Amino acid sequence: GGTMRIVFGLVLVAGLALAGFAVYMAQNYIGAYQTALEQERSKVTTSIPVQEIYVATRALDYGEIIAPEDIALMPWPKQTLPENFYDTTKPLNAEGEELRVALRPIEKNEAIMASKVSEPGADAGLTSQLERGQRAFAIKVDVASGVSGFLRPTDRVDVYWTGRVRSNDPGMPNGEVTKLIETGVKLIAIDQTSQTETAATTIARTVTVSASPQQVASLAQAQSTGRLSLSLMGRNDDTVAEVIEVDQRTLLGIEQRTEVEKRPALEVCTIRTRRGGEVVDMPIPCTN
Repeated sequence: GGTMRIVFGLVLVAGLALAGFAVYMAQNYIGAYQTALEQERSKVTTSIPVQEIYVATRALDYGEIIAPEDIALMPWPKQTLPENFYDTTKPLNAEGEELRVALRPIEKNEAIMASKVSEPGADAGLTSQLERGQRAFAIKVDVASGVSGFLRPTDRVDVYWTGRVRSNDPGMPNGEVTKLIETGVKLIAIDQTSQTETAATTIARTVTVSASPQQVASLAQAQSTGRLSLSLMGRNDDTVAEVIEVDQRTLLGIEQRTEVEKRPALEVCTIRTRRGGEVVDMPIPCTN
């Protein structure tokens, strides 16, 4: 019975030792795993430098006032920073400034960009869309003016004028003529909306363009003396259209002939006479 107890005791000791060793190994393994995990985590955080910028804390609609509680500073990867963002050095709502307005819908957690918000205290109306030195000018359009159902604010168009020219000058076109008068004019509103994110395509009755005072004068003159047609430019097209003028003759490929009148030449009759040593032709009246 004594030997059994000794064997049992030895087995117990061996078992405890094994269990202790297993626990020790497991702890070691878990510790090593945690250390590796921490190292990986620190690697990830150090390899992506971030910067705190202002983002929207809720979805903001067109024309909504952006209150201080609608924005918050969030870490943003420096590699993918948007253009014209706001941060602590350039705050969205500076001390003593009036609140800004959303010029287009801003999603929750979207970075606040200068192009999407108005100036402090400004509304979301047309004036916020005008660049320095530009004026808003409305042009009447219809289905026949071309592409009116596809126009969106921020699109750019070429403007053609069609009207009658009456001139006695042979160098000037005569009759009906179409001429490109303005190129790359930016649209800032279609009918009564300047929203860019409207899905519905309606046939516009008026488009409002952003133009210099000189262009406004040209467009006003053109609108009162003829018909205007618009032609839509590609989104990334930076070409400037050349001077284009088409009248009926150029359209049909007819060249203008300049008729030279031939006056009947006066007939001169002569008689040859010898004077001394030389022969002289003397003009005399012709007798038919």
